[in-house]
Amino acid sequence: MKLNLDQEKMVSREKMKMIKRGRLHDQNHLQLLGSITNSTTTGNKTSIVMGAAKYIKDLKHKVETLSEGIMNSTGCTSTTNYHQNPYPMVTVNTLEKGFLVRVCSEESCQGLLVSVLEAFEDIGLNVLQARASCTNNFQLEVIGVGNEENEEIMDAQMVKWAVSKAINNWTESSSHVSEDQD
Repeated sequence: MKLNLDQEKMVSREKMKMIKRGRLHDQNHLQLLGSITNSTTTGNKTSIVMGAAKYIKDLKHKVETLSEGIMNSTGCTSTTNYHQNPYPMVTVNTLEKGFLVRVCSEESCQGLLVSVLEAFEDIGLNVLQARASCTNNFQLEVIGVGNEENEEIMDAQMVKWAVSKAINNWTESSSHVSEDQD
């Protein structure tokens, strides 16, 4: 199909409009990126992108700092001599209603999260809120309450014993797995 001269001009105009819209669309994205990252430069693509990269780097640094703060607040500090105590550390605090359970280790402890959650289920501790990280180290923070049947008899010592037992069982089973792999 061959286009006549008028049709070609019309197609060219439409292409130019589309190109301009695309540039405008890109410019809008750059302006949005600049405003999100609090960039002080306007209009310069390179400056806006470099500012965004710096902003992302700063955010990563803030996340690392906050993660270290969480580690320190849970008692999982790098000053803890892990080599003297190879087991994850457990703390249980009694709240007005329920318990705050923290488990942390300097290792990632693959499979430990499941073991601890199963221990909660075994003793009838209902998890209301949990936060866990198992990437470079193991951190678990749980707020839980006893179910109606055992709420009156459950105490922090019972919860800590159940979690410690789960850690011991996990340690034994994970040491068998590593022996089998050797």
